[in-house]
Amino acid sequence: MDSSEHGSSVSSTGVASGGTLPPGLTEEEAEEIQVELTKVEDEIQTLRQVLVAKERHAAELKRRLGISPLSEIKQNFTKGWHEVQCSNAYMTTSQTLGDLNHRVTSSNLYLTASATFEEIGRSDVYKRTQETLSQAGHMTSAAFSSVGSAIRNQFGEMSSNFSMRHSLSMPAMRNSPSFKSFEDKVENMKYKVMGRSNGESDHSPTSNNAPF
Repeated sequence: MDSSEHGSSVSSTGVASGGTLPPGLTEEEAEEIQVELTKVEDEIQTLRQVLVAKERHAAELKRRLGISPLSEIKQNFTKGWHEVQCSNAYMTTSQTLGDLNHRVTSSNLYLTASATFEEIGRSDVYKRTQETLSQAGHMTSAAFSSVGSAIRNQFGEMSSNFSMRHSLSMPAMRNSPSFKSFEDKVENMKYKVMGRSNGESDHSPTSNNAPF
């Protein structure tokens, strides 16, 4: 297509559809700019297609070399970190921090504080305090152990007393009139159920010697 024809078509679709032209811009200039914009957009689209094709080709070459995406990420990270360490900003910052650390460790305040802590560690008060805390820890452990043993013994005695009272109360309860009455009712019910299942008449035993 000729540029003049392309420009006229662009003018009819692009500039003309916009309504009015910007101030100070003629219609011919607008058509030229529109033609140039179209060419640039076409070139961008072509470059995108070429880039996609190149990326596919690079991925195929990496696959043939056995380079996985994970190893590629590690390689990129290592390379980026090396570039950061070699940068002027990183080297300047490291040097500044080193100088600051050297100044702090060399200052009188730091040296005085270190000497003070050493003196405290060698003092008799610190040693007595440490011994007192150690003894308190041992006494606390022994006290908790004694309390635990007392609780276990108490629960053992309670369990033994309960078992003894239970074993002593069972014979007395079985010989009581209430228990005997309950036992007779159960035997009568059992006799009725068994008698009906055997086709016998429905009558209750008059004594405790009911057939079973």
